[in-house]
Amino acid sequence: MHIGLMIRNMGDQSTKEIMAGAALAAEERQFESIWVVDHIAIPPDNAEGSGGRYVDILSSLAWLSGVTSTIKIGSAVLIAPYREILPTAKQIASIQELSGNRLLLGVGLGWMDAEFKALGVDKKNRGKITDEFLTFMREAFSQDEIQLNEQKFLFKPRPPKPPFYIGGSKDYSIKRAAELGDGWIPLVNEPEELKENLKAYKKLCKSLNKESDKVSVVSGLNLNDKASSKEKLTKFEDMGIERLVCGFQYKDLKDYLNKIDLINSLST
Repeated sequence: MHIGLMIRNMGDQSTKEIMAGAALAAEERQFESIWVVDHIAIPPDNAEGSGGRYVDILSSLAWLSGVTSTIKIGSAVLIAPYREILPTAKQIASIQELSGNRLLLGVGLGWMDAEFKALGVDKKNRGKITDEFLTFMREAFSQDEIQLNEQKFLFKPRPPKPPFYIGGSKDYSIKRAAELGDGWIPLVNEPEELKENLKAYKKLCKSLNKESDKVSVVSGLNLNDKASSKEKLTKFEDMGIERLVCGFQYKDLKDYLNKIDLINSLST
């Protein structure tokens, strides 16, 4: 099982010094991947933990790919309804091209009412928008000449398509992951919570004659309890999880380094 690390592209930790130091440290320690999150318009009454400061997810991925050389870079997750389809597809293709095909693209529906309101997007349409986004992305990465709004155009650069991991644990999200994704990336507290949904995902994939082994899990570890953390890792691995994306709080770069060294000791 691969181990990925969340890097805070929000709050006081989202400076270029801390983000670059965190990314390079993860690469030096041979973690498989680093991941960032997507928020675009945090309301004042919901800013705890970030102060409303979020560095854009695609800008972060592009910058982190330039700072690093070999580690994979991931979105956990890019909120499709927040973004125009064509410019976003162009950004994703550019990041994949310039990173040397290191992108892991997590895609989700979004949930925060205030962000949809700020963007003028009807939250009720988020599923439809996401399906359209994923369908267009697959077409764009499959051929040089594509069409949108009755206009043909060339989609270049066209690097290999990054794998699409669809977020969410609702029935419709699992169905979308099986039908339109290459994998699934749920947020899970404990391995036991995943069992039934994992069965449902694998069953859907089997009915579609698709692989079902591309499952990444976003979860935390209790780094104050090495035994329970190691047990959690083992349970996920025994379930056949491809990757654990580990999220955790840290005050500064020194705190981050201490914590990833603990994580590294658990997985070796």
